[in-house]
Amino acid sequence: MFKILIAEDQRLLRGALASLLDLEDDIEVIGQASDGAEALELICKLQPDICLMDIEMPQLSGLDVAEEIQARALPCRVIILTTFARPGYFERAIKANIHGYLLKDEPSDRLAEAIRRVMAGHREVSPELIFGSLHNENPLTAREINILKLAAQGGSAADIAKSMHLSYGTVRNYISEIINKLEAKNRMEAVRIAEEKGWI
Repeated sequence: MFKILIAEDQRLLRGALASLLDLEDDIEVIGQASDGAEALELICKLQPDICLMDIEMPQLSGLDVAEEIQARALPCRVIILTTFARPGYFERAIKANIHGYLLKDEPSDRLAEAIRRVMAGHREVSPELIFGSLHNENPLTAREINILKLAAQGGSAADIAKSMHLSYGTVRNYISEIINKLEAKNRMEAVRIAEEKGWI
């Protein structure tokens, strides 16, 4: 019997997933979480075989939880469920060593089969999510991503320079380069583009 935890912030969808999977002879839903922090707590407490996790949740995203599972070397496998074919999300998911990356509107029998295949040691990815991720590779460097994250939090060039121990001029140059790379009109549009693609 495969023990499953479902982490999804939409209560109706979470309940529907649990009901459908409970109909399977070899699958048992042992817990449900409404946000990422609760999911991580339940994973540690209940030790499920697999956590089915929404990618966007309050407190911690599904990717945040997957990264934490990897960092703590917890035995739980992760299948991410998403409606977004964002390239940055897919890159992070691969780095976090997730076992499945599926669209939320997959038929329930496909989801049950994906769970069985993941438990047999395979990886399951919806083809649409792979192709949606191939067109757009993140052009930003790690430092540019950090600068853009600080800008997204409302930091001015002077604030960013101080927190990153860089000169004001260096930060201005980085911001200019980010805007050029993302073909944005200004810093806020660069933030919006990077957020939409899941790069920050």
